[in-house]
Amino acid sequence: MSQKVLLSAKEIDIILHRLACQLIENHLDFSETVLMGIQPRGVYVAERLAKILQEHYDIKSLKLGYLDITFFRDDFRRGGKPLEANKTKIDFLVEDKKVVFIDDVLYTGRSIRAALTAIQSFGRPKEIELLTLIDRRFSRHLPIQPDYRGRQVDAINEEEVKVMWKEQEGEDKVYLINK
Repeated sequence: MSQKVLLSAKEIDIILHRLACQLIENHLDFSETVLMGIQPRGVYVAERLAKILQEHYDIKSLKLGYLDITFFRDDFRRGGKPLEANKTKIDFLVEDKKVVFIDDVLYTGRSIRAALTAIQSFGRPKEIELLTLIDRRFSRHLPIQPDYRGRQVDAINEEEVKVMWKEQEGEDKVYLINK
């Protein structure tokens, strides 16, 4: 097994700032927009973006939620071990809001399909966009594309993209792992 560093901590920070600027261009004051981190790993990206938007760009009306998609996944009852649910935290209305789904890696598109179903339990958004740190563009099983992407990675199916977060693994890095 070999691994290659795709993004360093500094590169991740630069990408997050660029993504924050792109969000501002399209949503201005965020009064009609909510950020939704897809549990579990999209929460780290969403929290970082929210912090950048609030501290560096003075966005005051930012709403951040976490969406658990465990029971909406098409592989929920498959596999040897049961999936472990995460916590959904949405303390605002999504009805008629612009929702930005945020995840760390877009791979097959199945997680986003599950998120599209799950969000309907909380109302009908006006529009939904997708922001992803890493887009594995040649691995899609569903016709889902990000509106905002940090880095596009052309990884073959035997390769894994692993995003490491300081809060969870002690470092900010993105690796391409060849198994």
